[in-house]
Amino acid sequence: MATLPKISVRHVLAALLLQGFIFGAVYLLIHLSSFRSDFSLGKALTAVFLTFLVSAITYAYKASPDLLYRIGVLEDEIEDNQKEQVNQAAIMDALFNKVGVGVVLVNEDGEVERSNDAIQGMFALSPDEAKTVSLPHLLRHFQFIDLWRKAIEQNVPQTLTAEVPHSRRFLRASVFPLGELRKHLTLIVFEDVTELRRLETIRRDFVSNVSHELRTPLTSIKAVTESLRSGALDEPDTARRFLGHIEAEVDALSELVSELLELARIESQQVPLHRGPSDPCEILRRGAERLLAQAERAGLTLTVSCADGLPQVLADSPRLEQVLVNLIHNAVKFTARGGSITVSADRGDRIVEFSVADTGVGISQESQQRIFERFFKADPARNKAGTGLGLAIVKHLVEAHEGKIGLESREGKGSRFYFTIPVAE
Repeated sequence: MATLPKISVRHVLAALLLQGFIFGAVYLLIHLSSFRSDFSLGKALTAVFLTFLVSAITYAYKASPDLLYRIGVLEDEIEDNQKEQVNQAAIMDALFNKVGVGVVLVNEDGEVERSNDAIQGMFALSPDEAKTVSLPHLLRHFQFIDLWRKAIEQNVPQTLTAEVPHSRRFLRASVFPLGELRKHLTLIVFEDVTELRRLETIRRDFVSNVSHELRTPLTSIKAVTESLRSGALDEPDTARRFLGHIEAEVDALSELVSELLELARIESQQVPLHRGPSDPCEILRRGAERLLAQAERAGLTLTVSCADGLPQVLADSPRLEQVLVNLIHNAVKFTARGGSITVSADRGDRIVEFSVADTGVGISQESQQRIFERFFKADPARNKAGTGLGLAIVKHLVEAHEGKIGLESREGKGSRFYFTIPVAE
């Protein structure tokens, strides 16, 4: 705010007008009166004029500080308002780009007024493509463009869920005409529902797989029971064979129910883990010993390799043995006679990595994406045995230990399942 005084033009003009009246009155008084002096009339008038001019300027200066103060206050208010607008704009920009949805503001001509950073990832756009001002060029998806046109034609919000081929994501688009707020503008909001779609697929597969896993043994038991009732019960050898079949199917059902309950308890964190310092090599050896006989019957070589000097891990030893047993059991099932299985443990950065590698049939790249899902079987035609829950249980047990699990595999070249467990401090 300025500090030097300024002359008030309004006050100067008022003072000069008053001075004019006084100057005229003095002139008439001197000219009409009989007053005489040694100095001339012009000098007298000049003296009067200068006196009142100084008075006018002094009056203007005395009146200007109040006006100057008010002007300064207004300048400060304008500056504060400008700063507030800049701050609000910065906050809006941050919110616009930090929200977890894609936002596009488009005018009636299909020109993009504004879009946030999320749009670039949702539609797999390059930086240059993300800067386009044309909505069709930005979205590159005719279903979303048609949705926008339908919304502005009917002037009502519209919603659509569709897959974007370029990014392989499912997006839910909601279009809102802003007629009441800003004419000729439309707001389009995109939500990434890919994960929801994946979970929905898993749910449908789960229901389908549970139904299948239950229906198959129940159908078999029903058929055997009907055969026994029809006369097979009177044939001792046939009856014993059928009873053995029923027993096998009941065992399979019991295993399925037990694993379902186990998985449900693990997922809901109802399984207590008694974690403590444990020797990784001892866990490795105990897990391998439980499957050694089975591997030998299948004509496989089972090898244990544990690095020297491994630190202890913070683990529930029986639960980690269960993880290793499930992985080794899978390796035995999918490795041909004459193959080999190697169980190992190595040190990492504050973790110990366990792995089970085989020379079996391997897993396709597509199946690897879903191998840890409940009931998923990489090759159902060749893998009729088992419930398909083992790897799901393994994954949840590892994650309950604050570890991570992964897979490396090539079809026809074998597989390697590995998981990490934090070391004990």
